[in-house]
Amino acid sequence: MKTTSITIAAGLIATGPAWAEPLTVYAPDYFASEWGPGPAIEAAFEAQCGCEMEYVTGDVLPRLRLEGARTNADVVIGLNTDTAQPARDTGLFAPHGVDTTDLSLPMAWTDDTFLPFNWSHTAFVYDATRLADPPASFDALRRAPDDLTLVVQDPRSSVSGLALALWIDAIYGDAAEEVWADLADNIVTVTAGWSESYGMFTEGEVDMVLSYTTSPAYHIVAEGDDTKRAAIFPEGHYVMVETAAQLAGTDQPDLAQAFMDFVLTPAFQSIVPEGNWSFPARRAGDLPDGFDALALPDKAIAYSPEEADAKRRAVVAAFEAGMRR
Repeated sequence: MKTTSITIAAGLIATGPAWAEPLTVYAPDYFASEWGPGPAIEAAFEAQCGCEMEYVTGDVLPRLRLEGARTNADVVIGLNTDTAQPARDTGLFAPHGVDTTDLSLPMAWTDDTFLPFNWSHTAFVYDATRLADPPASFDALRRAPDDLTLVVQDPRSSVSGLALALWIDAIYGDAAEEVWADLADNIVTVTAGWSESYGMFTEGEVDMVLSYTTSPAYHIVAEGDDTKRAAIFPEGHYVMVETAAQLAGTDQPDLAQAFMDFVLTPAFQSIVPEGNWSFPARRAGDLPDGFDALALPDKAIAYSPEEADAKRRAVVAAFEAGMRR
């Protein structure tokens, strides 16, 4: 079991907790990779708390369901709003205890369990040197000629793929199956995850890829390339928010709470734009220069975690049926 002790240097004021065990954070693979935001967040938190922190990576929710109350996790990070309700239903989480006023999200936030740390709009990204006249609406994408090629992610295995299915549902409702049938003529393949799709796009294998409005910021900032752009649709764009949460059964509750308190601070939030190529949940000063060049929609679309969970089976069924037509 993990324990927490308090040490006081002789003759000095108490310097704070000395943590006997590291903070264990379950995270998706991308988050803790060398190109993800995890390493910088780990270094910043360890410098603040005088503690150690370690990531356990993989599919977070399935692992938690398997381990149940026996889990070694103190905190999880990377669950998004569309998967929050199944996670909440496990009963493994505690309230985050953090003030969520003054956030930079495009919708109100009232969830007292899952704490947002970044967000972006789902969008189709294209290369302006390859596609000079991209579809200007979702309806136009549906009517696109067959030689316009798309790659998307599978809503059964990918959070971005699920976001697309929910996006289509939000705009078209009962006509979602027909929308998928229209798109099927243009979809070259459906990948299990985002990385494979985006790799196909950057290799020039397809005209457009399901990604995010903030994806072009990477190309602008890191590569000096402004040819990758998001197609902006007047129907609105579905918003994905990623979150952090603490486990109710952690045996280091003070350290877990310290991390939750850290999430919305400038030290964490300033890492988000270029660490995760997304918008911070709470703005920490100016965004990198490339972000001011991004095309963004006027209308944001979002389902609550409860709504997204209730719709999951139906939107996946619409995808499966539409792609078979």
